[in-house]
Amino acid sequence: MPKKKRRCDEAQLKWFEEALERIKKATGARTQVQLAEVLDVRQSSISDAKRRCSIPADWFLKLYRSHGLDPDWLSEGVEPVYIDADKGKVPADTLLRETPAPYGRMNSRGRVMPVSTMAGADKEADTWEAKSIEELSVPESFCRPKLLVVKADSSSMEPVIARGAFVGIDRDQKEHPDGDLCAVYFPHQGLTIRRVYHQGETFLLKADNDKYSDLEVKASEMDSRTIGRVIWVLQNLTVM
Repeated sequence: MPKKKRRCDEAQLKWFEEALERIKKATGARTQVQLAEVLDVRQSSISDAKRRCSIPADWFLKLYRSHGLDPDWLSEGVEPVYIDADKGKVPADTLLRETPAPYGRMNSRGRVMPVSTMAGADKEADTWEAKSIEELSVPESFCRPKLLVVKADSSSMEPVIARGAFVGIDRDQKEHPDGDLCAVYFPHQGLTIRRVYHQGETFLLKADNDKYSDLEVKASEMDSRTIGRVIWVLQNLTVM
């Protein structure tokens, strides 16, 4: 059998990470040490598998014998979860709700994500850190490697973003194209979401709601204050 490529492409890595996530959820293994114990392998074997983006076939066999899991579900997310449900340690409904959708079926399920306040863990700190207050099931196609979900606590961007809306922010995107929605941190206030415009030595942060004043940030500080760019909003529509 020919060896797999040593370097993974994006699709292979995505498949591996999602399959590994299903294994962790089904076995309750939260760390690599725990996962190695469940699979009865060395930790280095898990690192090798990740480097190759390949899960050894005998892992699937072990998980069937120990947990009754269906190899097709582990590998591709194809139901049923269990071949031998009597050995299952986690209800199948729970696993189907909490595990990511398989690659190639991007809209079939959601991924449960933590939702943070806009104030964050400590709004007086120099840098912003998330503070989870609830969870949200996000469509798989809406997810990103560094996705942050916050709950809007202001009406400054209404009607585009209503107070109480769930806002997806890609922390990998910190560019500032004019007119784009960005999440910017202000110490003592928390996050604010505004449309950003570059004006020489400053950035103008404009609200969509005319009742709110525009803000300014020095261009030299903008990169460090920017948490990311808004990529989606989930909210109820109000019928006028």
